[in-house]
Amino acid sequence: MKTIVIALCLLFVSAPSFADDVKMPVKLDAPDFSGVLADAGKVFLGGQPSEDALKRLAAEGVSTIINFRTPAEMANRQRVPFDEAEVAKSLGITYIQIPLGGKDYPFKPSAVAAFAEALKKAKGKPLVHCGSAYRASHMWSAYLAKYEGMDINEAIAHGRAANMGTQAVEELLGGNVTYKLETETEKN
Repeated sequence: MKTIVIALCLLFVSAPSFADDVKMPVKLDAPDFSGVLADAGKVFLGGQPSEDALKRLAAEGVSTIINFRTPAEMANRQRVPFDEAEVAKSLGITYIQIPLGGKDYPFKPSAVAAFAEALKKAKGKPLVHCGSAYRASHMWSAYLAKYEGMDINEAIAHGRAANMGTQAVEELLGGNVTYKLETETEKN
């Protein structure tokens, strides 16, 4: 019995986890991205990349893109003058679109679940992006809290470090608000 307990303890202590590769996002100098590009350890969080940015990232080993922009946003050739999915495919990059925004693509737990599944399947360090890294930062915070067990306030700090910003209520109150994540069983 003692051997089993020790073996289990060693398993949990020595097993690498995704959270071990998570770091506070650091903004990078990336003029080929709209908004921001941040290195969060296991992922890059960014705004809309240019076609040249995709080529550069592919050369640096990025093999998965997870995009939160809606189909209408991606079809707007004024804002995205190339077909990102086609460029990604031509570069050998796996392209995953999980649209978020507006009434057709609401922010829901199922989107976080789809993101978690996409991360699980990603090889290497993926680029996670939207138009400005705002949605990507929110999704990253939600993922860290729900799937990595990070304290909600720490997860929000990670999002803020990328491009989440502060919530309007925080601006009105003059400082960051501390959050408590309440589960369904706690509500009842």
